[in-house]
Amino acid sequence: MRTFSTKQANKVGLPPGTLLYVGAPKTERPIISVTRYNGDIMEEREDIGVESCCELPGEAAVTWVRVQGVHDMAVVEALGRHYGVHPLILEDILNTEQRPKIEDYEDCVFIVLKSLGMEPDGDKLVIEQVSIVFGSNYLISFQESGEDLFRGVRRRLGNPKGRFRRLGTDYLAYALMDLLVDQYFHLMGVFGRQIEELEEEVMSEIAQDTLSKIYGLKRKSLILHKLIWPVRDMVSEVQRMENELFQDSTRVYLRDLYDHAVHTLETIEVSRELISELLSVYLSAASNRLNEVMKVLTIIATIFIPLSFIAGIYGMNFKYMPELDWKWGYFGVWTLIVAISGTMLYFFKKRRWF
Repeated sequence: MRTFSTKQANKVGLPPGTLLYVGAPKTERPIISVTRYNGDIMEEREDIGVESCCELPGEAAVTWVRVQGVHDMAVVEALGRHYGVHPLILEDILNTEQRPKIEDYEDCVFIVLKSLGMEPDGDKLVIEQVSIVFGSNYLISFQESGEDLFRGVRRRLGNPKGRFRRLGTDYLAYALMDLLVDQYFHLMGVFGRQIEELEEEVMSEIAQDTLSKIYGLKRKSLILHKLIWPVRDMVSEVQRMENELFQDSTRVYLRDLYDHAVHTLETIEVSRELISELLSVYLSAASNRLNEVMKVLTIIATIFIPLSFIAGIYGMNFKYMPELDWKWGYFGVWTLIVAISGTMLYFFKKRRWF
């Protein structure tokens, strides 16, 4: 957080379009891969230099450039210069704290989404920004890590009998967005199981770390809501966009993508309500447990009040006390103590105070 704030502060006063990387590098070096395809051919090149990428012809085929690692400003600037990408887009690509959005630049469309996942131990969210720029015959995807996020789309492109290759860059952009949104469904499943497990824990017993787990889930739900909420508005804006890059055949699929985004948002809303109710149940259970402890202590203290009174009387150092010379005085006091205690316990039991 401190590094991010420092880098954001460094941008203050700079003119719009100034390239400055904001974020933490997740790869040692950027990895550039290119896939070129049309209805008849498909060609893939892995881990090539930015110069080789810019030399590839783009006519009569869709060129998909995948950039894994965006911390090298020179690579981003070179690709932007070659494809004529606006400097404001390049600035947003390098700022990995962007919210999901879509921007229309007439000759190209710029899309920002978040790839969401969970660490294997389920303790932390894995958030990665994915930026997409596409024009009439090219698409460039930028991601922070070196993980192959779009292997499913590449697998579909590898099918020569599929209709994917005959469609344009707008459908490729839709396929990438759809894959990222589908990741949210899997994440919601993992998140839902964590809530169910914690619910069982709260109902069975109250552990010391239960409250921290509840607040951990609440914090995750707030982050997910913040990142997923703009996706619905973004997809809705795509449907209303009049840019000719989005063909009518692709807009049909965008309606399905909008439904997925709405469903995911509804799921996270339900999860937030469940977590709030879970917190209320925990606090009520903790309060009831404290009340039970206080009730037991109160009963014990109440029983000992008359016993302390008796012990106090016979603990006085007066010379003339009749019971002191009585042979059965000690046993008489004990009989009185037991009788008072038993009577009070019977009374409490009859009133169902314990």
